[in-house]
Parts: sequence; structure tokens; C-alpha cells
Amino acid sequence: MSSRQRLNTGGERGLLHSWKGYSYSITPERLLLPRPVLQVALGSQHGVLLVEGGQVYSFGELPWKQSQVPEPAKPTLESALSGQRVVTVAAGSFHSGAVTEDGGIHMWGENSAGQCGLSGLSTVPNPTPVALQDLDTVTVPLQTVPVLELACGEKHTLALSVQREVWAWGSGCQLGLNAAVFPVWKPQKVEHLAGRYVLQVACGASHSLALVRCLGSHDGHRPHVDKCGRCNELLYTMTDKEDHVIISDSHYCPLGVELTEDDGKLEAPNPTTGLKTSPSEPVLPSYTSKSESPAVPTVADPTSVPSQPHASEEGEASLVNGMLQVSDSDTSALSGAESDAVAGAKSSPYPDEQAVKDYLKKLSDNTQTNTQASGGLNPSTGGLMSSTPTSALNNLVASCASAVGGRVASTYEALSLKKMMNFYLPSGASRSGGSPGVVDNSAERVRQEDSMQGKKSSSTGDIREEEAEGLRRRLSLPGLLSQVSPRLLRKAGRPKMRAVALTPLGGAIPEDHEVLPTLQTEVWSWGHGEHGQLGHGDNLARLQPLCIKSLNNKEVVRVAAGAHHSLALTAQSQVFSWGSNSSGQLGHMESPSTVPRLAKLSEGIRVWDVSAGERHTLLLADGDCIQPIIYYSGQQVKEGEEEGGNEKELCVGTSVNVRFLCFSQLGYVSSVFAGGRRCVALSDRNVMGFIASLHELASAERRFYCKLCNIKSQILRPLLDSALGQVIFGLLQTLANMFGRLCHLTGQHATSLTASLRRCREVKSLLILEHTSIFLDCYNEYVYCSAVGNFQVMGGFQALTKPSIDLFGKGPELLQKLSECGEENLTTADLLVVLFYLPARHLHEYSRLLLKLATCFEVCSTEYQKLQDSCSKFEASVLQLKRKRKEADYTVHFWKIFPGKMTDSLRKPYRRLICESSNKGLTLQNAGRFSVNWFILFNDVLVHAQFSTHHIFPLATLWVEPIPEEDTGLYGLKVITPEETLTLLASSPMEKIKWLRSINQAVDQALSGKGQDVASGSSVQKLEPPISRTASYTFYKEGRLKDATYEGRWLSGKPNGRGVLKWCDGRIYTGAFKNGLEDGFGEFVAPNKTLNKNDHYQGYWKDGKMHGLGTYRYASGEVYDGSFQEGVRHGHGMLRSGKLNTSSPSVFIGQWLQDKKTGYGVFDDITKGEKYMGMWQDHQRQGTGVVVTQFGLYYEGAFKDNKMMGTGVLLSEDDTTYEGEFSDDWTLSGKGVLTMPNGDYLEGSFNGEWGSGLKVTGSYFKPHLFDTDKDKTQAMKLGHLCVCAEDKWPAVFEECWSQLGCEAPGRGEPEKAWENIAVALTISRRHILDSPDVLSRSHNKTLESLEVIPQHVGPITMDRYNAIRLYLIKACDTPLHPLGQLLESLVAVYRMTYVGVGANRRLLHQAVSEIKSYLNRIFLIVRFLFPDLPEEGGLIPEPTTDLQEKNEPNSTDALPESPKPARVVSSSALLLPVLLPRLYPPLFTLYALDKEREDDVYWECVLRLNKQPDLALLAFLGVQQYRVCSAVRLVQVISSTKDACFASAVETLQQISTTFTPSDKLQVIQLTFEEITQEVQALLKQDFLWSMDDLFPVFLYVVLRARIRNLGSEVSLIEDLMDPCVQHGEHGIMFTTLKACYYQIQHEKVT
Repeated sequence: MSSRQRLNTGGERGLLHSWKGYSYSITPERLLLPRPVLQVALGSQHGVLLVEGGQVYSFGELPWKQSQVPEPAKPTLESALSGQRVVTVAAGSFHSGAVTEDGGIHMWGENSAGQCGLSGLSTVPNPTPVALQDLDTVTVPLQTVPVLELACGEKHTLALSVQREVWAWGSGCQLGLNAAVFPVWKPQKVEHLAGRYVLQVACGASHSLALVRCLGSHDGHRPHVDKCGRCNELLYTMTDKEDHVIISDSHYCPLGVELTEDDGKLEAPNPTTGLKTSPSEPVLPSYTSKSESPAVPTVADPTSVPSQPHASEEGEASLVNGMLQVSDSDTSALSGAESDAVAGAKSSPYPDEQAVKDYLKKLSDNTQTNTQASGGLNPSTGGLMSSTPTSALNNLVASCASAVGGRVASTYEALSLKKMMNFYLPSGASRSGGSPGVVDNSAERVRQEDSMQGKKSSSTGDIREEEAEGLRRRLSLPGLLSQVSPRLLRKAGRPKMRAVALTPLGGAIPEDHEVLPTLQTEVWSWGHGEHGQLGHGDNLARLQPLCIKSLNNKEVVRVAAGAHHSLALTAQSQVFSWGSNSSGQLGHMESPSTVPRLAKLSEGIRVWDVSAGERHTLLLADGDCIQPIIYYSGQQVKEGEEEGGNEKELCVGTSVNVRFLCFSQLGYVSSVFAGGRRCVALSDRNVMGFIASLHELASAERRFYCKLCNIKSQILRPLLDSALGQVIFGLLQTLANMFGRLCHLTGQHATSLTASLRRCREVKSLLILEHTSIFLDCYNEYVYCSAVGNFQVMGGFQALTKPSIDLFGKGPELLQKLSECGEENLTTADLLVVLFYLPARHLHEYSRLLLKLATCFEVCSTEYQKLQDSCSKFEASVLQLKRKRKEADYTVHFWKIFPGKMTDSLRKPYRRLICESSNKGLTLQNAGRFSVNWFILFNDVLVHAQFSTHHIFPLATLWVEPIPEEDTGLYGLKVITPEETLTLLASSPMEKIKWLRSINQAVDQALSGKGQDVASGSSVQKLEPPISRTASYTFYKEGRLKDATYEGRWLSGKPNGRGVLKWCDGRIYTGAFKNGLEDGFGEFVAPNKTLNKNDHYQGYWKDGKMHGLGTYRYASGEVYDGSFQEGVRHGHGMLRSGKLNTSSPSVFIGQWLQDKKTGYGVFDDITKGEKYMGMWQDHQRQGTGVVVTQFGLYYEGAFKDNKMMGTGVLLSEDDTTYEGEFSDDWTLSGKGVLTMPNGDYLEGSFNGEWGSGLKVTGSYFKPHLFDTDKDKTQAMKLGHLCVCAEDKWPAVFEECWSQLGCEAPGRGEPEKAWENIAVALTISRRHILDSPDVLSRSHNKTLESLEVIPQHVGPITMDRYNAIRLYLIKACDTPLHPLGQLLESLVAVYRMTYVGVGANRRLLHQAVSEIKSYLNRIFLIVRFLFPDLPEEGGLIPEPTTDLQEKNEPNSTDALPESPKPARVVSSSALLLPVLLPRLYPPLFTLYALDKEREDDVYWECVLRLNKQPDLALLAFLGVQQYRVCSAVRLVQVISSTKDACFASAVETLQQISTTFTPSDKLQVIQLTFEEITQEVQALLKQDFLWSMDDLFPVFLYVVLRARIRNLGSEVSLIEDLMDPCVQHGEHGIMFTTLKACYYQIQHEKVT
């Protein structure tokens, strides 16, 4: 038989014991049933049993059954429920109910009041289904609501649905429904509790209770309403309370109603009555007269007036039915008649009530318009109302302020006092029912509550957990200072920081909200209250649920209701009872009690189950022994006595709980049930010790929770209120918070264990197994994360000694008792240490009890495994916590012997001592004879202490390595820190090993962020921490890094890898480090104090300085983009100046030397509209250069000291030219020649500024005076006095060479160059992978293919040549490749030079030379990378295969190249396809400007000639008729459009404008010729060869029809950049033909 089966055998579980009342002679009888009983429910004369398997039995008197039951005592099976699995049962006085597994309800028994929910039947003999149908849902058919549990009263039934809503049916106000007619046959939802999470319901004879989870912040999301929907009363009220105003929210709808038993209906007050009453005084039926004139009221009796403070407590911050509830202690005016009566009763030094009433009315009339009466309850005139819900509170606050200002507070206080006096005046009891005892009771309650109210309103600190909820509910406005009492001011002077709530409001561990039962609960009650069973402090009935405020924050976990009394069981195992005490059933002397009071139990008795019968109470509690004890309190039944009996006699001596003596026979009782006059207990036999162990675990947890609560309330809270230093107080507060969380978790766990004892008693119900981590985390935070340890280390317990003695006296009995410490003569501090380390001891208790439970199972069972696992986890935690405590003790002891001054600076809460060298075990090498060197290793730092100073080395940046002994014979350790390296000598090899291991482990722990684990010292530990690590450090030594903080990667004491360096003055470097210095890519920000902006650099670094490419944005707005060296601008770079970079006034691009412009550069002065291209030295123009202006002026020549000085040439837009000496910008000075556009010239000496009148001494010549030839002599050739193309941009090319690893062009190893390229690409790709949006996928693939080094050695064949060409196209496409970067720089400089002002036709020659120079210099690099490539003009041997693949167009060429250049290697064939498309726009613009005049003439001719039809034009051009006439005729037949002739050839030629390179353009011309030939051949049906005479006119026709706008520019571009080897081939001839056509068209004359 397995252990499971043994544990669950029927005879051992759910044994039922029953007895009546209490008497010394009675022994419980045992009811024998075939199966274990799970639950019992008792009515007045009958009972219902639920047994395992879900069957239900009834016993007792069952008058509703048709057939008489043979033996009423014997349980009979309810066969109507067979086939259903019942999960819970309930019994009312004369009816019963059961809930099935699927949430269905079955009811049976008495139904005269509708309590069974089945209409038309007075009794229901057998269980019959009753459906809960939610009418709010829109589904058809209506869905039934599943139910969790039932509760039955005398005439009503409550059901708790799965959605945690309460449903009710039956008769009476205890239903909580707004019903006008009873009985209510159909179950209806109790709307007043809608939206709340109800945990449990209970029914008395005529009242109802509900246990509700407090609303968290997440529940209150409904709209605010300012007026009650039912009674039209205002929801917000204001009360002046001695020194300040309370805005209260305790409005309660029907506050109290007296019921008449007439047909079970409520008598509604007559709506016609005109009497106005204050909401503080309920409208009672006796007030309501049937006549039209109001009756003169009497003062209500004390029991009918709810005590004012209670009322203000009663509301709920959160919303009930979507409304904020408000207190009734508002500024209501008394009704006229009443106030007169009161005024007559006593004279007053204050203004009379009428005056106050008028004042309040006046106040409220500002915000109040006509209010309507509803249901006879008229709102008071003193209420405050607003038109919009949201502004109600605001209006109220405003009114409050003015009310206080008008000194109403004191007046109203007097009124309140009078009202109170009326409580106690004999006339107060003028109506029947007010016994003197009750009056006293109310008086005492008022006093009690008033003092409570005073405490709450006046203290600014002291937020206790009782008030934490109240804070959310009440808004207090301090009054004007003139009215604040000195007492309040004194209290307000206390430090604010003392407000600390010890219990977290949101539950111990918010995320485990659903796992553990909640302790934040409220008890709501409603129904009849004549015995005080509702607990609201009065005897009034309540039609709707109302929260019992005094039970808030009492952690109620279970409620029970007797016939006329109520019980609440708290998590702290206390019982509150209220209601009828006629037979002492409340367990205390109050008789009756209208508010909950603690039942009197002897100390150490912890109650964990309660049940209430008609006049008795049954409690199940832990005592000193293992087995539970049953307590009974209430009516005593004597042997043979009749049921009735003399009540007086019964009451004697029963007001205190009487211990039930027969507990031992019952074994392990799991739950008790009471009902009618009967008591029942369910018990289990202790099989295999399992039940005993389970009881022991639950009992231990309950005991521990009570202990923790006592410590919290009796020790922690008083200590927090005592005067402590700020540091100690802060730590104690943290400790208190952790302690509060631990306490809360324990309470939740104890509640869960109790619930599982009552229900299933199985291992799987233990939360501690499923959620071990929740417990361990909480304990670790308290002890392991050192809330206690930190407090101890900082001397907290010593600091608490004096406050403790003040609070608890010199004899520490309380501490001794709470800490369970057996040792004698311990100091207060030691006792406190023991006390606060108690939770750590409890962990051991967990593991012991879990192990005990595990032994009840077979080793192979899953239960055993689970229990064993959890047990070992707790054991491990226990060891860890012990170690923590040991460390804390060791550290505390150390601080006692350490010199005081240093203690203050070194002592930190989290710091623990690992080892120290006071035994001279470790000394400093080469220390002086008298020096003191004390090394102290903590868990975060190594301290080197000397006489008066000490130095701290953080462990995260500390490296230690042993020094080999053979070298020195000394036991040395080398300690490396970022700024110092120490050599330490140990006294022995053992010491050396100890220190080395301790430091290494401490460093490793510090790095991993765990607490210290040095004591564990297991072999699993890594021997040494990583050399490379991430850490933060602040430099302290003088130098560049003084006071700077570095955070990032380290390697052996030096920053290495990525990191951030911040200086005190605001400088920040973020990027790569190497060997302690900035090295690699990084960003640097430096604040500029004068401009109040930052300089910002982003780029490459080397050895701590800017080195390589980067961008520097200056605070002034300038931006430098280019090369740096040794921290200064050096190499090629561009500087944009100006406030806004978008419209920069000037740009310089060129060479820099040691931070100065030196070498060739282009300067664009945008404000002046000038561009300079030439040589620089030290920021000044020096040497030869060119200047062009936006007005078309052109200068080339010498510069000196930033001025035009020396020989130069100046041209203006109209071709006026001066050649000679200059002395300043645009200033002529000295000899020269001035040539006019028509060729006339002046020779002589010139002086003055160009354009503002020149002084001339010289001769005037007019050379063409007699020449008939119109052509003037050619304009002078420009470009002699400017920088030659080869000398431009040397720095750009040098940069590329240096990237390839060459010191100078061509000097270096190709192999090394290829390696550098691969490395550069890989690094760049890695850099870009961090920001993936930069690269497209195709780009990424290109990069990957480029990282592979191509074959670059060996003979060049056509295939190899093509491969090289393709490689170059790819390489130049990505700026990450050195060639691509070079190309990008060249495009940038070229555009900078020739765009904008630089678009000057005189620069064309230079622009073309520059491109040719680029080609030559790039070709050098290509030949360096591919050494076997022939030089310019060299030949590649003809391949044997056909050349077709050469002609395949590739991705970047618009058209395939002619196959000819493939055989001759040339830079233009290889490189122009990648270079020219990028430079084409500026270059072509220059061509267009240069050819502008010729192109205009040409275009005019084209437009004119194109007006002619095909035939006429062909004839005009002289195309031979016999050759083409037939063609023309054919074409005209096909199409009538005049452009149809040679249409395809025309279209082909038009493509010349869409191509870039000369080779592509020549290809287009070739295709055009082929098209013409094909068309002619097709017509003549024969092969023929063109002669130039035949071809030229046809081609001229095609050119004309193609209408190419800038044909002259196209022709010049092809001519200038054509591959030299092509000039004499077929392409050359075709090009010459096109050129001839261009000139021919210009000179055509149309006759």
C-alpha cells in the first residue's frame, strides 16, 4: 500500500463528532459515515453533511420531507443530488443549499419567505436547481452565473459568484437589495457591492456579513459623482474639527430604518412630509406624520443617532456604486423646530444656532440651486452641491476655507457639543428602548472615538497602518493660522520624515498578489441591527451593505454569523465579536456590543477557526500542546433541561470563554461548526505523522506571525518614534520596511496554511513548495541583502540602547520575552540583535518541518521530492544567512578596535570586513622603519591605513598577482590599481596564499555584484577574477585625468576597450581606449564657457589625441571635417564657418599642416561671392592661385600675404583682359597690358582698383584696323599662372596611400595593403552593425564580397581584367573601402571647386585637366594593388575565346563598352565609368557655359531646319535621290508623320544625353550608324558599302531630327576625355563625322 493511500484511507480522515451546548458531563458522540466528512452545515433543528465524493446527507428534524424519516438522528442521503458532485453546502434555520462542481445551486427546505428562490412553493422537499441569471448581459438565452459558495439565514440566502459578486434572495432588509416587495423569489445581484472583490459571505438569522478585499489603487477607476443617486443627498461634507476642517466622504444611503413586520414589507416614509432633517439624524418612521403639517419632533434616542466620529469613519475612499461616499458629520443645519428646542435647552457664549444656520445657508447658496426631495429624505440646506461632478470637491474646499475664515469652527464645535449633551440628557431617552447601559456604551464610544479623531487630525507624523487607509479617504485642510491651536503647532513641529507605514499597502509582494491570500480586507454588514449585530455602533437596520470601519486594517480573514451575533477572525489569530451577548456568546463582558470587540482569551491562545450558533460560539485554537483546543462560549445546556429554560440562569458565568475539556479524545480537529444549539467538530487521525506535521507547520507559522506583529507594534514602532540620528533612523526605517514585508508575507502564508488545514490537507496545497522563491527572496532582502546586517554594522543596536531603556525600562523583560532568549545578563543591544535576527531562525524551522513532512512519504514519490527540494533550498539559505551574520559580527567587532577618526569615513552600511593585517601579516615593501602600514580588505575596497591617513582602493579596479619567490626569496604580492602599483610583503607563504585568495575572491564578488562569499571558499570558486573587466573609477592624482571619472572596460589597471571618461569641467569622451588612452573611434564633448555651448568631436583617436578622420563642431558654429594628427588639424580637411551650417558664409577645403591651412586649397567666401583656388601658407593665400567671382571676374596669378600681389591675369565677363602687376586684391599696380574684347589693347603702367577708374600711363594699339578677316586673334591661353592639376589635392591621395600602409605613393607591400583593406572593411562593418539602419542588405552583401581579397598576382588575361574592373566598380561604390573613400573625397573637392561661383567657363580647361590627373593618380594605386596590370597603353594578349562576355552590360554601365579598349589597358577605360558619373553635373555645366554661344547658333539652325518635311529636308541636305527615294516613298506610305524617316536611328542618337563616359557616348554613335545602315540595307535588299559622300548627309539628317540641345558640349566632352587609343579607329572616324555635322549645322544657310 503506497503512502498516499495510507494517508487517505476513509477511516482516518473527516471523522465527525457532535454534541449539544456545553456541560462538564457531555462527551461528543461520533457519527459513523461510509466516507470522510468534508464539511458540515447546521440549521436550527437539522444539519447537512458533505462527504468525500460529493454526496450530501441530511440529519435532524426535516419537516419538509413528505415521507417521515424513520430515524431523524441518523443521516439520510439526498438522492436528488446523486450524479452531481457537490463541493460546498450551507444550512439556514430551516432550509439548506448545495453548490455543485460546475457552480450550480440546489436549494431545499422551508420556502415561505422565498429563501429557496423557487416561487409558488411554501416548502421544497428535495434539492432543486436555482439559476442565477445576470440580466445585465446581452446574450440570449441568458447565461447562468456560476457560484463559489452559499450562506443561509433564517429567511434569506446569499450566494458568492465566481466573479466575486454577491447575489441574494428571500425576505428582509438583510438581502441588501433595493426591493420594495418581499419575498424576492429570483436571485438578484447586491449592486451596492458591485465592483468589489468579495472573499466570503455569512448569514445570521436576520443580518448578513461580507468579507471584502480592500480596493487597491487599480480598482478605483469609476467616474466621480457629487450627489447620491438614491436619496439625493450630497456625497461630500465638511466638518470643522477644533483646529482644522475635515472633508469627509461617509455619506450612507438609507442610514437606518425601523422595520415593521407587516407582510415582510418595509414601510417607506411618506414622501409628502415637508420636514427637513440633518443627514446626521436618520429619518425614522415616527418622525413622519400622515398630516400635511410637520409634527413637532422630539430628540431622537441615543441609539438612533449614529455617533458622529463613527460616521465620519464609515465611508469608503473608493467608490461604491460609482459614487464617492461621504460622512454624515457635515455642516448640516438643524431643522428649525429642533434648533429652537436645543437653543432653549442651554444658553451659549457663541452666536446662536440660527445665526450659524443662516451663515451656512448663505455659504451653500453660492453653489446650491434648487434641490428636490426624494423618497422623503430631503437634503439639508447646509449641504453643498455643484453643477458638475468633478467640481463638487473643489467647491467644497473653497467653501471650507471661507467657513473657517468666518470663525465657524468654534461655533459649530459648540453645536456639536450640544448635540453630544443631548445624548446624555435624561430627555434623550424619551422614546422607548434606550436602556441606561446602552447610553453609557454610546458615551464611552464617543469619548473613545473623539480621542482617536483628535489623534488622527492633529498629528502630522505617526502615519500608522491603521490610518494608512484613512489617509486615502479623508482630505484634511489645516485652517487659518489664527485658529490653529498651540497643541497642533507643537505637534506639527515634529520632523516630517518620521511618517513611516510599516506595512506595504499593496500586499507584501505585489506581483504575487494572486498567489497568496490578501490580508487587506474590510467587513461589510447589512440587515437588522436591533442587537447591534451589524457592528456600526448603533441598533439601526441597514438596507444596504456598509463597511464596519473599526475592522479596517485588522486583517480579518474569516467572518461568521450566529443568530444575533457576529464574529471576525484575524490573521493574528484574534477574534472580534459583536451583537447579542444574552448567553455570553461574545466571549467578553460587554452586553450587548454594537461595535466589534476582542474576545477575551488567555495569552498564547491563537484561534484559527470560528463558528457561531444560535446563542453560542465555537473556537478552534492552538495552545501549548500539539493538538488543537476547542473553546466554547455561550448558552449552557443542563442534562434533561428543556430547550427553553431560564435565560438569567443560563447567562451566569458564561461571559468568558470556557475551555472545552474533551479535546484530547477528538484528535487533530481540522474545523468546527456551530448552529442551532448544536456543535460539530471534524478531526483526522494522525496516520504516518502527516496530519501532526501539517498542524505543526501551520501552528508554527501562526505563532511566528503573532510574534512578528508584536515585535512590530511593541518594539519597532516606538523605536521609530524615538529621537534618533538621521543615518540610524534611515537604516532603521529600511529595516522596518523590510521587516514589515516579511511580517506581511508570513501573515499571508499563515492564512493560506490555515485555509488548507480546513479544506484539503494535502501537500499540493502548500504554497511554500510551489513558490519557495517568494519566501527566500523576502528573507534574503531582510537578512542577506543585509537590512539587519547594515543596521548592525553601523552600530544601530548600540544607538538604540538609550531609547530602548527609556521605552522599555532597565529590566529588559519585554525584549527578553519577545526574543525568546534563554541567556541571562545580555545587554539591551545584544537582545535587540537577537530579536531582529529571529526571522533567520524561522527559516531553519521551515526546513525542519518540511523534512518532517517528507518522512511521511515514500522516497520515490513526487511529494517527497518536492518537500526535499524545498527543504534543501531553505537549509542552503540558512547557511548563507548564518555566514552573513558572522560577517556582520566580525565587522562590528573590528570597528570597535579601529581608530575613531577613520571609522567615521570608512564605516558604510554595506561594507563588511574580510581580513586585516593588524598581526603584521602584510606589510609594504621598502616602508620606513617607523611607518605604520595597516591593510584592511573589505568586500568593496582595500584600505591602506597609515598613522593619520588612509588610502582606499576600490576592488573593481584592483588587480593582484603573486611575485615569484625564486627571484627575491620574499613572499610578495603586486597590487595594481589605475594610479598606483604597490608591492606588499607577506610574513609567510600561508599569509601570502590567504591574502591572494581573499583579495581575488573579494574582487570577483565585487565584480559580479553579489555579496561577500569569502567564507565559502569552495574549490568551485574561480582562482582569479578576469583581467579584463567593466568598472567605474575616479582619478585622484594630479595630471590630465585629475578628478575625471572613467566607466567602461579595463585591462590590468588601464582603461582598455569601450568606455566613457568624464571630467569635472564637463568634458566627456565616449569611445575606444587602448592602454589607458583614447584610441580608436570616439566622441568628445568640451564645453565652451564664453559661448556657453559645447565643442563636439566625433572621429578617430590615437594615444589620447585626435588622430585620423573626424568631424569637429566648434561652439562658434564652425565645423571641420577631415584629418587630424597629434590632436590638431593635419592633412586634408574641410572647414565650414558661419553661424548656421545651412547657409555658411564661407567654406575652405584643402590641406592643413599643424592646424594651419597650408598647401593647395579652395576657399569659397559666400558673403563676398568669391572663390579662391590655390596655394596657402599659415592660413594665408600665398603662391599661385585663381579667383573667380559671382560677377564673372576671373583672376589667376601670384598671391602674397593673403593678397593678389605680383604678376597675374584678370578677365572680366565681356573678355576684357589685363595681364600685368598687382599690389592688392583687384588692384592694378605696375606694368601691364589691357586688351579689349575687340582686340584693341593698352600697354603701359596701370594704377587703381578694377572697376573704379584706372590711372593709365601707356600706349594704345588697334591691331585689326585694316584686317578684312573677321576672325580675331585667339584669346590668350589661360592656366599658366595657376596650380597645375598634378599638384592639386596631394593630401587626399596621401591619405589613401597611408591607409594602404605606404609611407609615400607606391612605396610599400601590396600584400600588406590588401590586409589593411580587409581589416578596414571588417572594422567598419562591425561599427555599422551596431546601427543596422545605415546599410541596406545589398550594401552589406557588397561589403562581404569585398572583404575577400581578390587574386592580385599573376598574368593578366581578359577574364582577370574584367574581374579587376568589376572589383573596382564595387570598391568605389562603398565609402568604407579606401578606394571608395578616396573617390568620395575627390567628388567632394571637385564639386566644392566647380559648383556655385566656381561654375565659370574659364575654368573648363582646369576642370578637364583635374579629371585626367585623378585618373592617372588613381591608376597608380590600382597598379600598386594589381602589380601585373600593364601600364597605360599596354596590351593584354588577345584571348582565344570570343569577346562576347566583355560586351555584356554590367550593373553600373548604362551601355556596354566598345570591345576595343579591352585590349589596350588605359586608366580612362578602367576608371572613367566609376569616376565620371559622379563628376558629370559640374563638368557638363562648365562645357555648357563654354559652348553657350556656339550652341545657341546651332540650336537656332536645328529649330529652323526641323520645320521642313522629311523629303524636303533630305533633298535640301543633298541625300542622293536614286539611293533613298524609294525608301522615302515607302516610309511616307507607312506613316504620314514627318519624323518617321530613320526614326530608330534618331531615337538611338538621342540617348547620347543620358550617358556619362566618352566610351558610352561613342557606343551610342556607333549604334546610330548601325541603325542607319540596317534601314538602308533593308530597302535596297543588298549589301553595299557607304562612301562618306553618301553617309554624311543621311547622318546629318538624323542629327537634326534628334534635336540634341547641347550637342557642342557633348562633342567637346568626348573630344577631351576620349581614350587616346580609340582616336584612330572606327570610333574615331564616327566621332569625327558627328563633329563635322555639328559644325555643318551651325553654318547651314536656308535659301
